[in-house]
Amino acid sequence: MYAVIDIEATGGNHINGKIIEIAVILYDGNKIISEYSTLVNPEVKIDWYVTKLTGIKNSMVADAPLFKDVAEEIVKLTKGNIFVAHDVDFDFKFLKEELRKVGFDFNEPKVCTLKLSEKHLPNAASYSLGKLCDELGIPIPEEVRHRAAGDAVATAKLLGLLLSMDN
Repeated sequence: MYAVIDIEATGGNHINGKIIEIAVILYDGNKIISEYSTLVNPEVKIDWYVTKLTGIKNSMVADAPLFKDVAEEIVKLTKGNIFVAHDVDFDFKFLKEELRKVGFDFNEPKVCTLKLSEKHLPNAASYSLGKLCDELGIPIPEEVRHRAAGDAVATAKLLGLLLSMDN
């Protein structure tokens, strides 16, 4: 089973940044089994550029749960599954650091759809998630682009296509 993850963060890196939204899509290689998504109160201000990119405003996360309040659910969803993300190290490092801060050890195996795309689609015009999905006909509605759930669902669909190309 695959746990396809996408996070949106306050900006910066996994040491200084904080998760503001997370989605976990459980995917069996053929279909989506379940979807989980939540905004997260980062307890710090969201960078203006992040708000411009994602549409997530400080007011939207003000009453959202703290990461410590959703951490156990995220661990349950990901435990024993292969962690998948587009540019996996970004999402993995953020999640691992946030989980470490609240007492969880996180070391699931990981797969990167960006690297798989470079391997299986060497002539793609771009390997950014949005442009790659456009080229492959995987829809990401504009209103959910650069939001955790929309990007995670697109990544799961991309993973399915890439798995069908892989021996």
